Amino acid sequence: MDDQTRIELEAAAFRGLTAYLRKRTDVQNIDLMNLAGFCRNCLSKWYLAAAKERGVELSFDAAREVVYGMTYDEWKENHQTETTPEKVEKFKAEADKHAF
Repeated sequence: MDDQTRIELEAAAFRGLTAYLRKRTDVQNIDLMNLAGFCRNCLSKWYLAAAKERGVELSFDAAREVVYGMTYDEWKENHQTETTPEKVEKFKAEADKHAF
């Protein structure tokens, strides 16, 4: 496989993942972190880091919009729910496994 095809496939996979996460607003970031060790914010940080590596000026808020499909404030207002103390405890207990 040539590099251009690989890049196009990777980009398509990223678009598919972000589209899926935009649909699954019932899945909270803490759930993703507790299960997989990464969340929408992690994806946003990775996107931002890739932009900076290439000299592309981008803010964290703009990177979040790419991943969330809306501003972070809009997402929180429309989709974020209260978490449970148990989820917070698990999040803290497994922090060493998180992507950050």
